[in-house]
Amino acid sequence: MARKSSIEKNKNRANKVAMHANKRSRLKAIVSNRELPIEERFRAGLKLNEMPRNGAKIRLRNRCEVSGRPRGYYRKFKMSRIALRDLGSAGQVPGLVKSSW
Repeated sequence: MARKSSIEKNKNRANKVAMHANKRSRLKAIVSNRELPIEERFRAGLKLNEMPRNGAKIRLRNRCEVSGRPRGYYRKFKMSRIALRDLGSAGQVPGLVKSSW
């Protein structure tokens, strides 16, 4: 099980990302638009820098929803490899069949 503080920190980041997504995307569009004057693009870049860093989507970490483990994460199941194996062996993951040959 991951530390509780790490899990909560990631949840807070996810909330900030959702809160600032629209404004951040508008500012990024202005900054990357080469047809606008350089002064306007520069001001948009400064405003983007003033926004909280934890509002950026890149700062989110994929974590297992069962254990909070950050590594060995399967996106399709939103679980780590360890939790997936435990729940899959117990037959609690729909569509997952343990292979044997």
